[in-house]
Amino acid sequence: MGKVLVIGAGGVSSVVIHKMASLPGVFTEIMLASRTKSKCDAIAARPGNEKVITEQIDADKVPQLRKLIRSFRPDLVVNVALPYQDLHIMDACLAEGVSYLDTANYEPLEEARFEYSWQWAYQERYRNAGITAILGCGFDPGVTSIFTAYAARHHFDEIHYLDIVDCNAGDHGKPFATNFNPEINIREVTQKGRYWEDGKWIHTKPHEIHKPLNYPDIGPKESYLIYHEEIESLVKNFPTIKRARFWMTFGQEYLTHLRVIQNIGMAGIEPVMFNGREIIPIQFLKAVLPDPGELGENYKGQTSIGCRIKGVKDGKQRTYYIYNNCSHEAAYRETGAQGVSYTTGVPAAIGAMMYLNGIWKKPGVFNVEEFDPDPFMEQLNLLGLPWVELHDVDLEL
Repeated sequence: MGKVLVIGAGGVSSVVIHKMASLPGVFTEIMLASRTKSKCDAIAARPGNEKVITEQIDADKVPQLRKLIRSFRPDLVVNVALPYQDLHIMDACLAEGVSYLDTANYEPLEEARFEYSWQWAYQERYRNAGITAILGCGFDPGVTSIFTAYAARHHFDEIHYLDIVDCNAGDHGKPFATNFNPEINIREVTQKGRYWEDGKWIHTKPHEIHKPLNYPDIGPKESYLIYHEEIESLVKNFPTIKRARFWMTFGQEYLTHLRVIQNIGMAGIEPVMFNGREIIPIQFLKAVLPDPGELGENYKGQTSIGCRIKGVKDGKQRTYYIYNNCSHEAAYRETGAQGVSYTTGVPAAIGAMMYLNGIWKKPGVFNVEEFDPDPFMEQLNLLGLPWVELHDVDLEL
């Protein structure tokens, strides 16, 4: 059906490659490229991935990217590298006339801030080039946005209140570790909170607003209001939303470590001098923390991520909760990766399938909720992330 170039060789990439390689009728040729080719080779060496070819690439270098794209001629480039590299890869795809998909929006390297404006600015150029950019096709963002689109299509005439809830009730046995790239993870969870209400953004101090929420098959977990990128696109694409928030669970030990890291300056993104050379504290911290891709073997428990929605259908107030629970142990048995990598990698592979099958294929730059959610939802059930719907229940929010 099509050729794909996957850029990035972390835990998410290992899941993406595993799922793509299991669908040879869709993914006829797969290339995996990253700065460290040995990591690509290790993924390609896993059972089932034997036909995957690998290359070395510095995704910060647009000329290198263009050369690789030109030589392989993929139908789609799947970016599971660092968010700092989104625009470099989008530039290379635009120059070579190839479509693009990612799982997280752009962040400037020098500033702890992420928003879609930089990528939305490519809309006219991608449309004129006749190629597609699919933004945020992981779980959150990604599946949570598609859950919202599915709810809007099938269960509501108007969505008024949206709460995205993300619980990781797993235990990896480490005193402190992050579930994906530490540099990105720590920047994300330490920023100020932000949510949408009555047509404007409300700002909060980090972790200022929190409350216990009950998660299916898990129970109550303290949940903290943080800013997350899909809120920005969802309130734009579903203008009836009066309030949209994002909640994530954190254990007290994790928060204690996080406070210490911040207090001693190790979360800093500004260069400091050490032994006569500049280092970035958070990048040094990343080097000494456990590799998220190696947490899976001892990870126990599960994640629970979903959308709690209030709105109107046929003139009546309705509530709706749609979610997925993912077992860390099951994810590791299948792919060698833990559940957080699994829940991001599977949707990226499905999004690539949607593009290659011509279902999510139109010129321009789009967030995933702007496409038909139904075929994607069907594939979630088939490829390892089944979802559950609850109607007219207490949403606790």
